[in-house]
Amino acid sequence: MTAGGALAAIGAIWAASALGTPADDVELPVIASEFDVASELQASWGVGDIPSSAAPDVVGAFRFLCSPGQLLYDDPIVYPGEPGKSHLHQFFGNLEADAHSTYASLRRSGDSTCNNRLNRSAYWMPAMLNGQGQVIKPNFVSIYYKRIPSSSPDCVGTGDEPAMKCVTLPRGLRFIFGYDMVNMKGEKTGGGYYNCKGPTARPGVYPDILAAAKNCPDGNQLGAIIAAPNCWDGKNLDSEDHRSHVAYRTRKGGGKARCPKSHPYRIPTFTLSAWYDTDETMNRSGKWDPENPGWHLSSDIMPGMKPARPGSTFHTDWLGAWDDEVLAIWTEHCIDRLLSCSGGDLGNGRQMKLTHGYKFDGKPRIVDVPPHPQGQAVEEHRRHGVATEKRGKQKS
Repeated sequence: MTAGGALAAIGAIWAASALGTPADDVELPVIASEFDVASELQASWGVGDIPSSAAPDVVGAFRFLCSPGQLLYDDPIVYPGEPGKSHLHQFFGNLEADAHSTYASLRRSGDSTCNNRLNRSAYWMPAMLNGQGQVIKPNFVSIYYKRIPSSSPDCVGTGDEPAMKCVTLPRGLRFIFGYDMVNMKGEKTGGGYYNCKGPTARPGVYPDILAAAKNCPDGNQLGAIIAAPNCWDGKNLDSEDHRSHVAYRTRKGGGKARCPKSHPYRIPTFTLSAWYDTDETMNRSGKWDPENPGWHLSSDIMPGMKPARPGSTFHTDWLGAWDDEVLAIWTEHCIDRLLSCSGGDLGNGRQMKLTHGYKFDGKPRIVDVPPHPQGQAVEEHRRHGVATEKRGKQKS
């Protein structure tokens, strides 16, 4: 498919809702991939099979795996152009994502740890630290996009119930979701949680790492899981707080969950699940000791801030940079045709190859905290794994 064909396909997806579209000037201009898109695809599972229907589920699904990428004290959404301003983040996706990244820069360069460079989007979350103050990299991350088909009654509208205008992801969209580090509070809807899987695991929905660790002995994997917003205002690709332009569906009076009237466009949402091998440095007592937290997120303990319960500040950022052609394909086939696509299967007999930045084993799994680019001191306690204010004040 040519770039023109991709645009036509995207237009068809928008038109399928027959409910109007956002303003023409909302989306950023198309930036075509500078490589042959077909070179990054293969016959689905080697034979070109079409995935099975997702029914009786009511959403179409598009899934793939990512391996961990770069570790940076950067956040191109909150602190654009200011490297070293953020707490330590674990990035996935575009390997060139950093503080200076924009939609245009991501689209024009970079391999990807999420299957391949057809998905140059950047995903990032706080780094996971163990009880010795080292970074624990996830073995793998699963990304699961889903949305009801555009032909669904909820998209078309029935009776007095207004439609939600089911659309594809707009070019240039970005947002933050999960714990709000500015206002220091969690989200009632869409907040992250933890799980455990393995031979002796006790799976569950746990609110923080301490609760999950009690049920996750050595030899199992801890999962950090979070769901992105699924509604968009149709007017803004970003907002002052990087959250207000998107929202979650809500359920009123026991009725069906719907997008709020302020955010009438239902977009494919995604769930991110990062899975880590557990070890003996986990605090499995269930009791929180700020001086000996065991495993925790980099955003839980930061200089100048009161320590937070391990894992309670879980949040994620996303800056979309999909190849337009491929985005249109998986939206049209996997989502709008209610298919259950996995492994980067596009639902049309083609599949994204595992190439370039993707690594199967996620190794090395344990690495030292990288030095801060601005030379700030981060005191590393082998016993506690706590970053304190003390040395930071001595350096200032």
